[in-house]
Amino acid sequence: MTRRLAHVAKKVGVSEATVSRVLNDKPGVSAATRQSVLTALDVLGYERPTQLRGERARLVGLVLPELQNPIFPAFGEVIGGALAQQGLTPILCTQTQGGVSEADYMDLLLQQQVSGVVFVGGLFSEADASHSHYHQLADLKIPVVLINASIKGIDFPCVACDDAVAVEQAWRHLTSLGHERIGLVLGPADHVPSRRKLEAARVVAKAAGMRLPDEFVERTIFSLEGGQAATSRLLKRGVTGIVCASDPLALGAIRAARRRGLSVPSDLSVVGFDDSAFMTCTEPPLTTVRQPIEAMGRAAVDLLCAQIQGTQAHSGELLFEPELVVRGSTAQLSVG
Repeated sequence: MTRRLAHVAKKVGVSEATVSRVLNDKPGVSAATRQSVLTALDVLGYERPTQLRGERARLVGLVLPELQNPIFPAFGEVIGGALAQQGLTPILCTQTQGGVSEADYMDLLLQQQVSGVVFVGGLFSEADASHSHYHQLADLKIPVVLINASIKGIDFPCVACDDAVAVEQAWRHLTSLGHERIGLVLGPADHVPSRRKLEAARVVAKAAGMRLPDEFVERTIFSLEGGQAATSRLLKRGVTGIVCASDPLALGAIRAARRRGLSVPSDLSVVGFDDSAFMTCTEPPLTTVRQPIEAMGRAAVDLLCAQIQGTQAHSGELLFEPELVVRGSTAQLSVG
C-alpha cells in the first residue's frame, strides 16, 4: 500500500497524503488532481478501490442470456434507460450459442473496470451450472444485482417476479373455467424459477383438492420448439389446460395443439408467462401472467446504485407482484 502511494504520488507530482485522500474518496482534492491520480492508477496497473472502479467511464455490465425472447430486450431497454438517468453507461453482453461465455464476458467487463453488473437471467438461475465467475465478482466486491433468481451462498441483491403468485393466478384462472387436467410446461430441471413454479403449482393444486401427477409436468428448453414438443406429450395424456413458464413456450403449445387438429381455446386453454411484446397480436391473443418489467428494472438499478455509492443495499430478494392478463387463449371447458 505504501509503495503504491509513493509510486502514484511521484507519477502525478503530489503528496502521498493527497493520493490517500483520493483513494479513500475524501474531500479536499481538486477535480483535476483527483482525475490525475485515478489515471495514474490505471497507467501504472494498480486496481482502483471498489468505490472508484469504473468512475472514468461509469460503465455497467448488462448481461442478457439472449435476445430472441422479447422479455429480455424489454428488460434491457428499461434498465439501460434507468442507468443513463443515473449517468451510467451500459455495456450489453448477450450470449449466443457457441459464442462468448458469461465467464468470458466477466473478464472483459473487469478489464473495463465496470462500476457494477446487472444480470437478467443467465447461469446464476441454473442451480447445476458453474458459478465460479459470480464468486469472483463477490470476492472483488463488484456491485451486482440479479433479476429473477438468487445464487445460493452469495448475498447479491435480487429483484424477482413472485413465481408462486404467478402460478396461483394462472391455475385459479384455469380452474375457474372448469379445467381439472392442467399441465405445466417448465424450463430445465435445474432452472430455479421453474422449480419455484412447480412447487407453487403443487401447493395450489393440493389446496384446491386436485392432483398434479408427474406425467402432467414437462420440462424443456426455453423456446417455441421446446414448448411445442412438451405440449405434444401432454396432449397425449389428456390435459385440457396448460400453464407455461414463458410466452415462447406458450406459443409452442398453441402450435402443438393446431398440429393435432385442435383449437385454442375450444379444445385447449393456454396461459403464458411474461406478457412480452406482441402477445396481443398472436392468434388467438395470449392469456399470460405479466411481469412488472418497468418496476423491476428500475428497482434493480436503484439497488446497484446504492452499492456503487457505498450505501446499504437491500440484501436478499425483492419480490414483485405479477398480474394475470386474460385474452383469447383460455376459455370455459366445453363438456361432452
